[in-house]
Amino acid sequence: MVRRPSARQAELASRARAGIATMAGIIAVLYAIQVANMLTFGWLSLTFGIRPRDVTSLPDILTSPLVHDASSWNHLAANTLPLVVFGFLAFLAGLRQFLTAVALSWLASGVGVWLFGGSLFGHSVTVGASGVIFGLFGFLLVRGFFNRSWWQILLAVLLLLAYGSVLLGVLPTVGRGISWQAHLFGLAGGVIAALVMRPQRPRRAIS
Repeated sequence: MVRRPSARQAELASRARAGIATMAGIIAVLYAIQVANMLTFGWLSLTFGIRPRDVTSLPDILTSPLVHDASSWNHLAANTLPLVVFGFLAFLAGLRQFLTAVALSWLASGVGVWLFGGSLFGHSVTVGASGVIFGLFGFLLVRGFFNRSWWQILLAVLLLLAYGSVLLGVLPTVGRGISWQAHLFGLAGGVIAALVMRPQRPRRAIS
């Protein structure tokens, strides 16, 4: 006799399929944009990257994670695997949680770069999805504690063992040409997303 999967297992399998399709679509878009960026010799980076403290560049907060360094494939290639892994795992929690984590990481990272990126006197343009990646990582690391979920905490420990070294990317000493501000504020956005999406427990009535 073949045992049918439970409703919970069926829902998880459905989310997994949707997560794979979603992340595949996102990666396809990023690589298509990279091709266009390289064909135009970095015009997309210069046009849609964040220029810190430039008021005209505020809308670029919404576009900069979609664009990567046009000088080679290394930037996008380095972001691809962690984006797929963290994005897929976040999607397993549900579309609403995934979108919230991405949105808050995206905005927090962009605002942080706009306010504090570059140098006070130099000119720089920041592009790349690493802020969102750090946000998804932060979301996955702390949500289990807010949700009081042992399996989510266990997953966080495994992710920390596998990818914990990337957290060094939030330090100002991470390296020249790398936006630690995007990493730090993206991570903060992910933690905020986990806090916002935590289960609301009923308050006890006072008699």
